[in-house]
Amino acid sequence: MTHFLQDILRQPNELRGVIELLHGEGRKPLATAASTVRTARHVYLTGIGASYNAALGAAWHFHSAGHPVYLLDAAELLHTASIPSDSVLIVLSRSGRSIEIVKSLEKAQAARAKVIGITNFLDGPLAQQADIPIVLPVKPDHGISANTYISLAAGAASIASTLAGTFDTQSVSRLLDAITSTAATIPAWQQQLEKSAWLLPGATYYFLARGASLASSYGAQLLWEEGVKVAAVAMGTDSFRHGPQEIVTAGMRFAIWIDDRLREADLAVARDLRRLGASVMLIGSNLPVDAGDLVIQLPPWPSGWQFLMDIVPAQLAAEALARLTGADCDSFRFASYVVKDETGLLHT
Repeated sequence: MTHFLQDILRQPNELRGVIELLHGEGRKPLATAASTVRTARHVYLTGIGASYNAALGAAWHFHSAGHPVYLLDAAELLHTASIPSDSVLIVLSRSGRSIEIVKSLEKAQAARAKVIGITNFLDGPLAQQADIPIVLPVKPDHGISANTYISLAAGAASIASTLAGTFDTQSVSRLLDAITSTAATIPAWQQQLEKSAWLLPGATYYFLARGASLASSYGAQLLWEEGVKVAAVAMGTDSFRHGPQEIVTAGMRFAIWIDDRLREADLAVARDLRRLGASVMLIGSNLPVDAGDLVIQLPPWPSGWQFLMDIVPAQLAAEALARLTGADCDSFRFASYVVKDETGLLHT
């Protein structure tokens, strides 16, 4: 068993612990963070790499709660943005040590902006220097971000949910039930992937989603690049319909995340892709079993929260495809676990 697969399989337990922490002894910093966001004039939500993908999912929660955020990659925030003094930066970083994160802390301090740091390591600069640190200790992933990714996504989304007054006992209970149900379903997903022809070495892969699950589509792209060592494309489902569909040819592979918005429109996209000869994997709840070439059924999740676990089928698929192609998903050929400089690609 690969280290990556081991990390994938322990995600439900780690996520359960994170949610229980946020609703338990972590409630005070969560409430302080929500109060700080509520009174700020400008709110930035940022991260880099997998942490930025987690921010993509959390952004939906802020926008749907009526508390819009500026969603910027940490490098863009660092090098292109002028931060007003009455701002709050919500910064996601598993280590808190990436060079763009460290320099953004300096930039925020110079602008007299407050920082809410969501991280996994207490000894990192983000946890040490943030005005409001929210530390979510999970066992570090061997390489590819899995448990660290979902923990940061849960932390940021929980701030937005606290703002909206919906991170209460009843909602948390529903989340924990959904996590338990998802954990029980993972073995069936593994069997589906092992039997399916959707995984095809050498195929072109596109990942489409909307809402919070955009995090999962972009997360899947990164999984293909880091784990399978091949190129992939991610975008919004509707964005794909505005021109990029011209690339569709027989044999292409598509994964489409389906949630409780525009289900029929998304299923129509899947139908048309299959008519054009593409092979489609669908991920969602209560999906028609014949709607795709591979249909991954999720248990019911509270609205907007399925993105915490709907990345798991894509993770399993990436790990399985890496084994099929002989790619080493447990090692990075060029990247470092934490990027601590801003130049070049190769690090010694």
